[in-house]
Amino acid sequence: MHDIWNPWHGCKKISEGCQHCYMYYLDSFRDIDSKQITKTNNIAYPLSKNKRGQYKIQSGELIRVCMTSDFFLEEADAWRQQAWDIIRTRADVRFFILTKRAHCIQSCLPSDWGDGWENVMLNVTCENQERTDERLPILLDTPAKHKGIMCAPFIAPISLKKYLASNQIEQVICGGENYDGARPLHYEWVKQLHDECKQANVTFCFIETGTTFIKDGKTYHIPNKTTQAQQAYRSHLSFLGKQTQWNLKDTFNNPIPTCHLYQPHFRQHCATCGSRLICNGCADCGKCKEKIIPLSQCDGYQ
Repeated sequence: MHDIWNPWHGCKKISEGCQHCYMYYLDSFRDIDSKQITKTNNIAYPLSKNKRGQYKIQSGELIRVCMTSDFFLEEADAWRQQAWDIIRTRADVRFFILTKRAHCIQSCLPSDWGDGWENVMLNVTCENQERTDERLPILLDTPAKHKGIMCAPFIAPISLKKYLASNQIEQVICGGENYDGARPLHYEWVKQLHDECKQANVTFCFIETGTTFIKDGKTYHIPNKTTQAQQAYRSHLSFLGKQTQWNLKDTFNNPIPTCHLYQPHFRQHCATCGSRLICNGCADCGKCKEKIIPLSQCDGYQ
């Protein structure tokens, strides 16, 4: 996927949410030891250019970092500075950094971090209330321009109300668990988070049901991830709250006008996808001949 940057690969399980890690599951089919943390050949991906000398990742795009590892993993200490240097260089690109190691964040921030970088959103995983109460106070104490929460895999009921009251959280994403041994996600859990986020005017995105979804006492087995995303969309539980203001800069540290930033567009099959609210849009890989739908023509959310 064009919106994912994995500067290193591999991780070590540290909490309940790691029990059925999708990365471990997928690595098992490639005979890869997921516990071995290795620097990838893709570490300079955000700096890659096309034949015209232009960055392949356009100004304003959203890049998800370390989706097959953890950005604040101790074993990656030797490579993290290079990653920070790249993020600093691409001050025109939005970087989504997610971690279960909230306790490591502050000691791993770059020396010129100050009160945060305009192009970075720090996010922590909150899979149950225990990890929520452990990690969110640390995130709220951490200086950052943008902060978010990822409730995935969502394996137990969670309340975020007291943390949303801080007015520091800009978005909450939630989704069920997948693959072998997927623990069930209950509709009522999602509805509670939706209601709390809507009350606080914080964007809430229900991206997928997971393999096992329970609603009104009935259990649904949904192995297909496209169907999961469609069912999440049809729940009408996603909510577009207060807009995040990204003050992105060009190479000369000048603000970039909105009209010069990447504008996501989608294909017809994206119209009912649960992730569209937070998606970077179509990669235009050429494999799909579906009609392009501009963002302005996509229907809104609650």
